[in-house]
Amino acid sequence: MSENASTGTIAFLGLGHMGGPMAVNLIKAGHTVVGFDPVPAAVEAAKAHGVPMVDSAAEAASGAAVILTMLPSGKHVLDAYRGVDGESGLLSVAAPDTLFLDCSTINVDEAREAAAIAVEAGHRSVDAPVSGGVVGAEAGTLTFMVGALPEDFEAAKGILEHMGKRIVHCGDHGAGQAAKVCNNMILGVSMIAVSEAFVLGEKLGLTHQALFDVASNASGQCWALSTNCPVPGPVPTSPANRDYQPGFAGALMAKDLRLAVNALESTGVEGQMGHLASKIYDAFAAEGGAARDFSGIITDIRDKSGK
Repeated sequence: MSENASTGTIAFLGLGHMGGPMAVNLIKAGHTVVGFDPVPAAVEAAKAHGVPMVDSAAEAASGAAVILTMLPSGKHVLDAYRGVDGESGLLSVAAPDTLFLDCSTINVDEAREAAAIAVEAGHRSVDAPVSGGVVGAEAGTLTFMVGALPEDFEAAKGILEHMGKRIVHCGDHGAGQAAKVCNNMILGVSMIAVSEAFVLGEKLGLTHQALFDVASNASGQCWALSTNCPVPGPVPTSPANRDYQPGFAGALMAKDLRLAVNALESTGVEGQMGHLASKIYDAFAAEGGAARDFSGIITDIRDKSGK
């Protein structure tokens, strides 16, 4: 690249609840950032936190050393790269050998397609989905799961370390998305299991604290229990103590589990728990849980259990 990736301008495209705080942390670390988002509320929020904004993605990308995308779906990423409705795509307006750094959560196949067309256009590509939610984005403590060639991982690492505390090179293009989808399938399934156990404990006369004290120090210990406990009390910082304000919203868990199902089906893996968890969270999101923390699934289980 004509500029070093860690010192050149970063075009940050997608400044919502996650992208906005991530861009702010890059600026705090001394990076030059130019932002764009099509949503007026996101634009105003970013400006209020000191992120310079421009009027189009192409304007942000022009001359940037790094183009960082944080978009809702793989279609959005591919459309942004290629361009739609006669508009120039990012791949065509970017300077040669630009580092394309996608932090969206998308299908593994879409991530590999995005990387292939970026490389074909003369650029470098990194997929780096995140874990840690809005709290992690604001605190700069996200975990990044990275798919990239080794030299591109090293170029991206100097940027990612200013937004997260753990950066894991998972393999070649698409490997970051693969790790994310596997991790979140574990998370979705385990949160359902933990929630069912607490509702069962209630029926059997156990207090929440008693069950937590046993399971958190025994073989039932897991992140869904020890950090994001779905009942108020045992873990004061969990969303259950804030009426299930996210955190990690139910709609996002439903989306990630659909990505997991897509991966299960495309690979032929017999993943019954992943399929079932996806159905459960789809219903939760559709029935009022979309904007609640995904640990709020316990209220759905409790209601359907006659309590």
